[in-house]
Amino acid sequence: MRSAGTLTRADLADSINKKVGLSRADSAQLVESIIDLMCGALEHGENVKLSGFGTFVLRDKGERIGRNPKTGVEVPISSRRVLTFRASQSLRDRIVKAG
Repeated sequence: MRSAGTLTRADLADSINKKVGLSRADSAQLVESIIDLMCGALEHGENVKLSGFGTFVLRDKGERIGRNPKTGVEVPISSRRVLTFRASQSLRDRIVKAG
C-alpha cells in the first residue's frame, strides 16, 4: 500500500506485481534495475529522459560568492554539479488538472 503522501520503491514493485503479474521479488528487482540504469547514466554525465514524465538534467554550476543570511559575511561557494528535474508538459497538465 502507499505511504501517506509518498510513492516508494515498494509501492512501485507492488503495482507492477498487480498489473503485470510478475512475482513480488521479480517486480522489486525490475524497479531496482530501472533505478540502477538511471543512476548509472547520470553518473556518466548523461541526462535521463522519460517520455511523458520528464527529464533529469545534470548542470554544472560555477564557483560564486554567497552570503551568510544570518551574519552577512560573504563566503565562496565552490563549483558543483547539480541534478534538476524538468517535468514534461503532459505531466504538468495532469498535475494542474488533479489540483
